[in-house]
Amino acid sequence: QVQLVESGGGLVQAGGSLRLSCAASGRSFSTYSMGWFRQAPAKEREFVAAISWSGGSTFYADSVKGRFTISRDNAKNTVSLQMNSLKPEDTAVYYCAAQKFAATRSAAGYAYWGQGTQVTVSS
Repeated sequence: QVQLVESGGGLVQAGGSLRLSCAASGRSFSTYSMGWFRQAPAKEREFVAAISWSGGSTFYADSVKGRFTISRDNAKNTVSLQMNSLKPEDTAVYYCAAQKFAATRSAAGYAYWGQGTQVTVSS
């Protein structure tokens, strides 16, 4: 089993920045691909970013590409999401997820999920 806990959410103004962090507990963190997803009120959960086990490959949703950066620190069992140039449409609950297989844009392959952290971007 792998437990994930997100932190770093909050309220920011449009154009501002925020860094989310996900702490993992469990063995073999370095062998897991990690992803970030988000869900706005009354909306379906959508893919945001993902990173491979080595950190060598990253993937982003078109809506955040160029503004968000995903990274990981295997020594500390953490994955981060740096969010810049935030927009009101980025407002959502952000979830950290992990899977034993290659990083993907689909939520279906991710076996472990955090509780989520709220990000609110004001106009």
